[in-house]
Amino acid sequence: MSTGVLLLHGSSGTPDVGRARILEAVGYDVLAPTWFDARVSEVPLESFPVDELAARNDRLVVMGTSFGAEAALLLGTVDDRIDGVVAQAPSAYVWAWIEDGVQTSHWTWQGEPLPFVPFDPDWEPEDDPPAFVDAYRQRLRRFPTEAEAAAIPAERFRGELLLLAGGDDKVWPSVEFAEQLVRRRGSLATEVLVSEQAGHRLILPGEQPKNAGRRMARGGSDDADRAFGVRAWPHILRLLQD
Repeated sequence: MSTGVLLLHGSSGTPDVGRARILEAVGYDVLAPTWFDARVSEVPLESFPVDELAARNDRLVVMGTSFGAEAALLLGTVDDRIDGVVAQAPSAYVWAWIEDGVQTSHWTWQGEPLPFVPFDPDWEPEDDPPAFVDAYRQRLRRFPTEAEAAAIPAERFRGELLLLAGGDDKVWPSVEFAEQLVRRRGSLATEVLVSEQAGHRLILPGEQPKNAGRRMARGGSDDADRAFGVRAWPHILRLLQD
């Protein structure tokens, strides 16, 4: 039985080529596309190359980080060919993109934009480099009605879900989001790993730290992020092998 892996990067816009090679080295068919150029705005969920992987594999797993985890979780809710999702630094909500003051959803499905949590125009970062974790919390407090509509319906995904979250994530509150996803999932197959010292992105064994993307605080440290990667790796392999 062959397993195809769709590997989705986050807001850096840079494919996880090193991570793809690690997965390929242990026998998996991996696609790591660049799924946006400059804007994470109304990206069609249909645009991800799930069909290509499905045509040549028996099982499908989507692995995503940050915005890529947001996409991975959503793909699991709309495509029943997906057997497993690994969401690193997961989101529990669909978020907005803002450009020239206009806010749009990150995603569309069947031509319709998904409901999203708006930006809070009053929030300003206090740190340098900026930490955005409190901005996401504030948006949920300020826009509770929109947040309810934008909640990712993880309970619709019937496959296996692995959530990986760092307690020192400075980008968004991924541990809190993971806990919310677990509650939505109920008795469905869900595993959560948390490292209190790790930040927004873990580092798998054999992987180099990724420094692409906009300047921001991501939390954690190389040592903590590597230790979390070592701990998470066998859990990732177990899901891939099931």
